[in-house]
Amino acid sequence: MKKYSSYLLTILRILIGWHFLYEGITKLVNPAWTAKYYLMGSKWIFADVFHWLASSAGIMNIVDFLNVWGLILIGLSLFIGFLVRWSSIAGAVLLLFYFITYPPILGYTFGMVTEGNYQWVDKNLIEMFMLIIFASLPTGFLFGADRWLKHWKEEKPNAPVPAGKEEIPYSTKRRELLRDLISVPFLGAFAYVIYKKSNWDSFEKKYITEKPDAVSSATLKSFQFTSLDSLKGQVPKGKIGDFELSKMIMGGNLIGGWAHARDLLYVDKLVKMYHTDEKVMMTLQLAEKCGINAIISNPAQLRVVQKYKHETGGKIKFISDCGAGKNFPEGIEISVKGGADVCYSHGGQTDSAVYNNKPGFFDELKRGLDLIRSYGKPAGIGAHRIESIMACIENGVVPDFWVKTLHSHDYWSKQVDLENKDVPEAGWRDNNFCHKPQETIDFMASLEQPWIAFKILAAGALKPENGFKYAFDSGADFICVGMYDFQIVEDVNIALNVLNNVNRTRPWRG
Repeated sequence: MKKYSSYLLTILRILIGWHFLYEGITKLVNPAWTAKYYLMGSKWIFADVFHWLASSAGIMNIVDFLNVWGLILIGLSLFIGFLVRWSSIAGAVLLLFYFITYPPILGYTFGMVTEGNYQWVDKNLIEMFMLIIFASLPTGFLFGADRWLKHWKEEKPNAPVPAGKEEIPYSTKRRELLRDLISVPFLGAFAYVIYKKSNWDSFEKKYITEKPDAVSSATLKSFQFTSLDSLKGQVPKGKIGDFELSKMIMGGNLIGGWAHARDLLYVDKLVKMYHTDEKVMMTLQLAEKCGINAIISNPAQLRVVQKYKHETGGKIKFISDCGAGKNFPEGIEISVKGGADVCYSHGGQTDSAVYNNKPGFFDELKRGLDLIRSYGKPAGIGAHRIESIMACIENGVVPDFWVKTLHSHDYWSKQVDLENKDVPEAGWRDNNFCHKPQETIDFMASLEQPWIAFKILAAGALKPENGFKYAFDSGADFICVGMYDFQIVEDVNIALNVLNNVNRTRPWRG
């Protein structure tokens, strides 16, 4: 090998040591860190073993200890070049476990933060083979403590120089020692990085968390991500015909970027930027773990849901509002072709057609329902206004289920135009989706089909504990709720509490 190969390989060893040491220290100083959720998300060949490990608190204490101190000790060993062969073997084994937990194969890195799109090869595999190479190199080939100890043993200090062998000059010994101390500048740089990071963390805690200013105090309201450990149970199921459906359904508006943010013009874009494909898939997976088995959305979102099913094996059902194409039948065809499991008429389109007395609309609606049923799927009708539901009944159009808005007016910004409250289009606001909640409750009580209530929180204007109870107590059989990933577990727990104390007069229809 070339003369400079030892230098390059030594620097490579130090850099890998830096990586191990940094990962270990950051985990050590974070009291909340645990490998539990990392293991729980594994899906490959040893997933059952990892899930079993994660299920035991005692075993996880050992696993976490070995992880943290394994990373630290392996990192230090590689950094200073001491016992490199053994630390390289230990590091390779550790990386092998990381690799088989989340192999870089399509569908198996889901839920894991990655630095790119890989197929079989990632940094864990690359570093593992680098460590295998280090383990196979002869002791003393790389600069560091091992090499210095090897020379020290060979020279046997204070022993007489054998006849015919010249003593190594002091200047040469000094140069060799300096080479073996090559890691010292890197170790100093590492210590400086850790110091700067801890200083910033201290600054952040001292001046941002502990001393909030009056102007920005609203942005400092903290919340703790509700984890699956806090889940009280899974959402119970009901039925629409033979179709089993969770009592709580995911709403798709947030995923699609339709945030109903009132006067905040930037929020729609913010929501779209937040909901990357990876984030959407993680959200759906969390929902399924909580027992939510369906999402209601526009056919435009079929792509990401099908991607989720393909890459993760998820089973979540897609309820399409068929709001695509030129008319209801065309929207149905687009939805079915995209893989929708359930279809219904878009509420806004139903309202508009009824209000404007669209010629032949009810015949078109009947044909659409029959078309959906011909595909073996439940067929529904959606609406925001109770007048639309009444008109369907008057014209003999009866679906398998209804999708109707329901929320109280117990929020300050509802802004109903009291002088024109009985005129359908008067007083319409982006933050009022159920103009006549009591009329809705009374009329829906007379219908025998299951009812999915949506907009039950008036797009975030009502607290979940109030909105959920109002909907279920008022006769809704299912509720559709738009949720961010960090809200799902908490919302499910709230729904379970409400369902355990429900007070309704309308019989359950689903």
